Amino acid sequence: MMSFLARPHYLGLAIALAVGGCTVGPDYQRPQVTTPIAFKHAEGWQMAKPNDAINRGQWWDVYRDSTLDDLMQRLENSNQTLVQYEAQYRQARALVRQARASFLPTFTGSAGATRSGQGGGSGSSYQYQTSTGTTVTLPQGASSSGVSNSYTTSLGASWEIDLWGSIRRSVESQTGSAQASVAELASTKLSLQSELAQNYLQLRVLDAQQRLLDATVQAYERSLRVTENQYRAGMTTRSDVAQATTQLKSTQADAIDLKYQRAQLENAIAVLIGVPPSEFSLAAVETVPTVPGIPASVPSELLQRRPDIAQAERQVMSANAQIGVAKAAYYPTLSLTASGGYRNSQWGNLVSTPNRYWSIGPAFDLTLFDFGARRAQVEQAEASYDQTVAQYRQAVLNGFKEVEDYLVELDVLNQESGVRQEALDSARESLRLAENQYRAGLIDYLDVVTLQTTALNNERTNLTLLGSRLVTSVQLIAAMGGGWNAVELQHDPLARNEP
Repeated sequence: MMSFLARPHYLGLAIALAVGGCTVGPDYQRPQVTTPIAFKHAEGWQMAKPNDAINRGQWWDVYRDSTLDDLMQRLENSNQTLVQYEAQYRQARALVRQARASFLPTFTGSAGATRSGQGGGSGSSYQYQTSTGTTVTLPQGASSSGVSNSYTTSLGASWEIDLWGSIRRSVESQTGSAQASVAELASTKLSLQSELAQNYLQLRVLDAQQRLLDATVQAYERSLRVTENQYRAGMTTRSDVAQATTQLKSTQADAIDLKYQRAQLENAIAVLIGVPPSEFSLAAVETVPTVPGIPASVPSELLQRRPDIAQAERQVMSANAQIGVAKAAYYPTLSLTASGGYRNSQWGNLVSTPNRYWSIGPAFDLTLFDFGARRAQVEQAEASYDQTVAQYRQAVLNGFKEVEDYLVELDVLNQESGVRQEALDSARESLRLAENQYRAGLIDYLDVVTLQTTALNNERTNLTLLGSRLVTSVQLIAAMGGGWNAVELQHDPLARNEP
C-alpha cells in the first residue's frame, strides 16, 4: 500500500492550504456598554465595620459563623442543582473536544471475506451469506468454477482542510458556549449560596425573637400572678386580671407562631444541602451574626465579578463565531483522501506486492445553488448575534440596578435601625417608670399593659429590622458577584484553546 505520507507534494499542499487559509466571518470584539463612573448611592452607604473585606473565595466568612461555613460546604458537595449544571458543563467541554478533533485526519481500517458465485442447474440448492449479509442461493451440483472467494484488507484516511475557517469558527463557538456554561455554573452556585445564607440568617433572627417572646411570657406570667394576688387582696379590679391574662395569652400565641416559620426555613436549608427535611435540624444558639461592612466595588469591577454578566458575554462570543460558520458555507470544501490495501482470492498470500492496491487525491465540494438557504443561515446567525448582544447589555444594566437597589436599601435600613434603637430605649425607660408608678398606686394597670406592649413591639421590630439588614447585605454581596471572578475562566483549559 502506498502511504499518503509518502507523497510529500500532497502533504506540503495540505499544510500550505491549512496554514494559509483565511477565516471568514467577523473577529470577535466584546460589545461596548455604558459604565457609570460610580454607584449613585455608594457615598450614602455607611459600613458597619470599615476594616472588614469580602473574602473572594468564601464571601460568607464576613458573618463569622462556623455553622454557616459547614452548611456552605455541604451545599457545594450535595446540592443536586449544582450537580445538574456541573454535568451540563462537562457536556460543553466534550463538545469543544469534538469540534477540535475536526482539525485532524480521520483514519479507518477494514478487513473482509466474500464468497460469491453464479450459474444454475436442476435439483436441490443450498444457501450461504456473503460478508455483506447478502443471501445467495446455489443449486447443488453447480460447477465449482462458478463460485469464487475474495479477501480484502485496507486502511484509509480523510482530511478536510479548514480553508475558510469553518472548523476554527466552530471551535470558537463551542469554546464560548463552554465558557458560558462554566459561568452559568458559578452563577447558579452563587445564587444557591445566597439563598442558603439568607435562610440561615433569618432562622437565627427567629431564634432571637423566640428567646425574646419566651422571656416576655415568663415576665407576663409573673405579672399575672401578682395581679391575681392583688385582686384577691382587694387592691385591684377584675379588669386588671383580664388585661394581664389577655396580654399573656397573646404573647404565648405569638411565640407558638414562630415555630412553624422556623421549621419552614430549616426545611429549605435541608433541601439546599441535599438532605431530606426529616433528617435535618439546627439547634438554636444564643447569638445572631452582625451586619458586616461591605466595601462597594467600582462599577467597572462589576463586569468582571458577576458570573451572569460573564455568561452573557461568552454567549455573544459563541454567536459571533456562528456567523463565520454560516458564511464559510459559501466557499468550497477541500478534502484529501487516501486508501490502500490488499485484495486476493486466496487468504494465504493476501499480503503480497501483486495483490496491493491504493488511491489518493484531493476533492473539492461546492454547492452551486440552494435557493437562498445559505443566505438565510447567515441572516439567522447575524440576528442571533444581535440578540445575544442585547441580552449582554441588559444583563449589565440589571447588574448595576441590583447593586444600586441594595446599596440604597441597606443605607436606609441602617438609618432606620439607629432611629428604632432610640425608640426602643425610650420605650424601655417609659415602661420602667410606669411599673414604679403602678407599684406606688399612681396609675392603672392598663397604662402598664399599654407600655409593655409598646416595648415588646419595639423589641420585635428591631429584631425584624436586623433580619432585613442581614438579608440585604447578602443580596448586595451576591449582586456584586460574591467571591467569583471572571479571571477564573483563564484558569480553564478551554480559555487557553488547549485540546
